[in-house]
Amino acid sequence: MPRAALFSINARVKGTMPSTWEDPSLVQLWGPRFHVYVVAARDLPVFSLGRLPDGGKTREKAEDLAARLRAFLGAGRMRYDEAGQALGVHGNSLRYAALTGTLALRWEGARRPTVWTVPPPEIDAAQATLELARRYLHIFGPATPEGFAKWAGIGARKAVGAFDDLGSERIPVQTPSGDAWILGGDEPALREPPGPAAPARLLPSGDAYTLGMTSEDRALLVPDADRRRELWTPRVWPGAILVAGNVVGTWRRAQARVTVQTWQGLSRAAREAVTAEAESLPLPETSERIVVHWD
Repeated sequence: MPRAALFSINARVKGTMPSTWEDPSLVQLWGPRFHVYVVAARDLPVFSLGRLPDGGKTREKAEDLAARLRAFLGAGRMRYDEAGQALGVHGNSLRYAALTGTLALRWEGARRPTVWTVPPPEIDAAQATLELARRYLHIFGPATPEGFAKWAGIGARKAVGAFDDLGSERIPVQTPSGDAWILGGDEPALREPPGPAAPARLLPSGDAYTLGMTSEDRALLVPDADRRRELWTPRVWPGAILVAGNVVGTWRRAQARVTVQTWQGLSRAAREAVTAEAESLPLPETSERIVVHWD
């Protein structure tokens, strides 16, 4: 979600502001499981067209809705529910059109998002899927086609095909979770010792670092099963607290109140680092001073 994306950016980029998620270099789209995501504007085709099925009813529906929406909106913008009503479909159906790479949107929080069309991608669907697989392996590798399918919300056959098409770009590796793949170009970096970790970071729910689409991935990040259930709950996930690169607890926010819950005793310096990180969150909807509550 855009607000979570803002906090993810803040954990990685100095000078993040409440309006950073609205920067022209970024765009929002409906992605896997029809959630709203923030991606680089130049990468819109990769994260949309790269997920378009090779054929079948879903592809037909996506292309039909995209063509009708483009003809109706032209260069205009409209709330998605109103656009759907004008086309004689439920507004949620327009999410299928996002698979074509020609639909963008502006998330409006509790209000309904605005949609508009963009020019068709200059790459074809197969190229987009291949690049999507590269991005996945670069960030989540070592990884498997099964993990890629679940992450991208695509069919298993399509995911396996994309990994196969990478050919010599990928190399097999053995991990504590079993056999997997990495990009050959990433091998030198993976063999390097890790650099110094930040004193503290607050990662939002669904951050790429803690996403972990498989139980094996999550076990590597949080070995204690009870703690894993606290981070990856059946309902809305909390955020993760990192201290010196290790997940040490969870956090939640209600307006300007940030509640942190740690799984172990922290040093005074670590507590101060967590508090400073929480107080730096770029809240877009309030000017109140952030108050940190230790649970």
